[in-house]
Amino acid sequence: MAPTWIWQHPQWPAFTWQADQLTDLLRQCVHHQGLLLGKMGSVDDEQSRQSMLDALLQNILASSAIEGEALNAGSVRSSLARRLGVDEPGPTTARSEGLAELMLDAIDHADQPLTLERLLNWHELLFPNPGNPLAHRPMHIGSLRGDEPMQVVSGRLDRPTVHFEAPPRLGLEKQLATFIDWFNTDSNTLDPLLRAGIAHLWFVTLHPFDDGNGRLTRALTDLALAHGDQQAIRFYAMSASILEHRPGYYRILEQTQKGTLDISEWLVWFLQILLDSIGQALGTIDRVLHKTRFWQAHRATPLSAEQLKVINRLLDGGARGFEAGINAAQYQAVAKVSKATATRHLVDLLEKGVLEKLPGGGRSTRYRIAGEG
Repeated sequence: MAPTWIWQHPQWPAFTWQADQLTDLLRQCVHHQGLLLGKMGSVDDEQSRQSMLDALLQNILASSAIEGEALNAGSVRSSLARRLGVDEPGPTTARSEGLAELMLDAIDHADQPLTLERLLNWHELLFPNPGNPLAHRPMHIGSLRGDEPMQVVSGRLDRPTVHFEAPPRLGLEKQLATFIDWFNTDSNTLDPLLRAGIAHLWFVTLHPFDDGNGRLTRALTDLALAHGDQQAIRFYAMSASILEHRPGYYRILEQTQKGTLDISEWLVWFLQILLDSIGQALGTIDRVLHKTRFWQAHRATPLSAEQLKVINRLLDGGARGFEAGINAAQYQAVAKVSKATATRHLVDLLEKGVLEKLPGGGRSTRYRIAGEG
C-alpha cells in the first residue's frame, strides 16, 4: 500500500531534490542578500536600528497572523525596542516579552546548538500564560504534544477534510533527536538557504507540539538563515512574505507532505518567497536612502510643519505614501489645512524645487517629489 504521508516513506527523512531547478534561485537570493548588506552599510546607526526594529516587528506580527492571531503591535514593538537599544518606551506584556525574546534568541544566537531544551523554552516563550486562551484545547506548554493523533483538518465536524497528519507520538523523541543532530552537524555541508528550507519542512512535518508549531517552525527557519546570513536576516521579514502568499503556503505544504521524498517543488517555492522578502527589504532601504539624500539636498530649504509632514509621507512610499503622487485634496487631508492653504503650500513647494507636477491639470493635478521620475 502506498504511503499517505511523506513521513511514512521507508527512506524518510532522506530528502532529495533536483539541483538544476534551484541553482538560479539560489544565485539570485545570495546576490540580493549581498545588495541588502551593501546598502545597509550606507545607512547610519540610528536608521539601521530602526530598520531592524521594523523588520523584526513585521516578522513577529506576520508569523502570528499566518495562524490567525492579531498581536498588539505596540507592546511587541516596545519589547523589541528595549532589547535593541532603541528609545521607544511603551507598555509591554508577558506575551510580547516572550515573542521578542524568542525572535532575538533565534537571530542573535545562531552559533549556539539547537537542543530539545531550547525548543521547549521557545514553546514556553510562545505561551507564557498557563491556561492560555489562544489554545484550542488543553495544552502541554514547554513539553511535547500528547498522545492524541495530531491532524490539520477543515470542513464539517462530521465530514472533516484531513490536510495533514503528523507522525505518531510514540517515537517522536527519537525523530526530534534525528532532526536536531542533522541541524547541528549533518547539514553543515549544505547550502545555508537549502538547509533553511529543508529544516522548515522537516520540523513542521514532525509537528512536535500541541500548538504553535507553525510559529516555532518559522523561528527555526530564521535561526537557520542566520547561520549563513547573520546580518541581512535582521532586515527582511520572511514571515511577512509567507503571509502575503498564505494560501499558496498551505497548498505547497499539503502537496509536499502527501508527496514523495523529492522536495524540489517545495524548495523552489521557499526560495521564491525568500527572494520576495529580500526584495521588499531592498525597496524599504532604497526609500530610507532616498529620504536621507533628499533631506541633505534640502537641509536649508525653509518649510512649514505641514509641508514637512506631507513631504515625509511622500518620501516614505509604500502603504503610507502616495505612489501616484498627491493632489490638493489629499494634501489638505494629510496636513489638516484649508483648501486655500493647501494650494498655497503646493505652489510654494513647486517654486522651491521640492515638488514637481505630474502630467495632467486642473483639479486632477498631482505632485511628486522632484526628480523621482
